[in-house]
Amino acid sequence: MTPTLSYRDAGVDIDAGDSLVERIKPHARRTLRPEVLAGIGGFGALMALPKRYREPVLVSGTDGVGTKLKLAFRMNRHDSIGIDLVAMCVNDILVQGAEPLFFLDYYACGRLDVDVAEQVVAGIARGCELAGCALIGGETAEMPGMYPIGEYDLAGFAVGVAEKDRLITGADIRAGDVVLGLASSGPHSNGYSLIRKIVELTQADLAAPFHGRSLGETLLAPTRIYVSPLLALMQALPVKGLAHITGGGLTGNIPRILPEGLTAHLDAQAWTWPPVFQWLQQAGGVATDEMYRTFNCGIGMVVVVDARDAEAAIRFLAERGEIVYRLGRIEPAAEGQARVRID
Repeated sequence: MTPTLSYRDAGVDIDAGDSLVERIKPHARRTLRPEVLAGIGGFGALMALPKRYREPVLVSGTDGVGTKLKLAFRMNRHDSIGIDLVAMCVNDILVQGAEPLFFLDYYACGRLDVDVAEQVVAGIARGCELAGCALIGGETAEMPGMYPIGEYDLAGFAVGVAEKDRLITGADIRAGDVVLGLASSGPHSNGYSLIRKIVELTQADLAAPFHGRSLGETLLAPTRIYVSPLLALMQALPVKGLAHITGGGLTGNIPRILPEGLTAHLDAQAWTWPPVFQWLQQAGGVATDEMYRTFNCGIGMVVVVDARDAEAAIRFLAERGEIVYRLGRIEPAAEGQARVRID
């Protein structure tokens, strides 16, 4: 007689999946906005657009946290990686001038560990609270044979809304405008393949003290979410351009918002690299140009404003808890000149 197989024979735990849904519902409820009509539990979530928008434009973004996950696995710390996931997505749509509305996550593993998954989703919910967006759905995929036991992968999806005539594109940036930088909390979620290689080659002890906490905790610090202060700034004064400093660093991301014929000239003395970046450069023997290409080097978000608004913008953001640096200015670009110059 031919044996009858079931999902459990393939290693899939349906009961665990059901248990996870019930455990994450309270986390998701803390993020709900008034516009949410139906959230986690159905085949699809429903959300109305806020009525205050006259000509709303939806802005979407998707991202992950890369190999920072490997560090979380090694340290068995899963409570903040979800904040990283939200931050990478909502900061990206924020730079278009969008208010994040809702977030979806994708959690994939070989064998579902409900306790670990709940920690991850609790972090996602916390990130959504910080961003003011609703966690309204997602997918947990259990795929035996695809992932090693104890590991998982994450992806996130954010949708926001902006007024059509207030979209931020960088098209209004002109020579003479001022470039401001908002402090990062560390490497955020980029450059971790190089970070892990440096840790491996130097045999660094992740448990060793490092400026008030362990080296591992410093490297695992969650990505900053800039939504609240920057949405407020956009209402207070004209913002010409925003650049989220992710993969590609300062030299790779600022050019994405600059019109042709312009360059950003940054003063390398305008800010001091946080200790973690100094350690990475020294321990890894990484050239300064490579540091600027790979890491945010202490600047997680760049803001471009008119020179007349620069001091007001600095005060406004500082009053809301941001560490703000006057990094430099926008200049005409000579033929063949780099789009970002740091000296």
